[in-house]
Amino acid sequence: MPDNHYVLLAIGTAAAITMTLRALPFALKKAIKDSPLLLALNRWMPLGIMVILVVYCLTTINLGDRQLATAQLAASLVTFLVHRWRHNLFLSIAVGTGSCVLLANWLLPVLL
Repeated sequence: MPDNHYVLLAIGTAAAITMTLRALPFALKKAIKDSPLLLALNRWMPLGIMVILVVYCLTTINLGDRQLATAQLAASLVTFLVHRWRHNLFLSIAVGTGSCVLLANWLLPVLL
């Protein structure tokens, strides 16, 4: 068991680093406001996050489970189509999630 002083020092150091890193953007707000890097991140980060989420969701589909894989792929298509139709992120995610739950739990067990 480590010494109590060592544990307290480790916790204090971690807390100080965390608080500094969280406060740093607010302290530097005026300096980085018109930064080209920040403008580029604001432009590209939402797309990058969505690409990462889509790739993650599609690569974690277990094709061995036919029923669940069919529901997830169909719900992915529904999500894409609703988003192309309405251009509303929250609506497309809600409809896609609902369609996945509906297909996986109620419709596909009856059909397959």
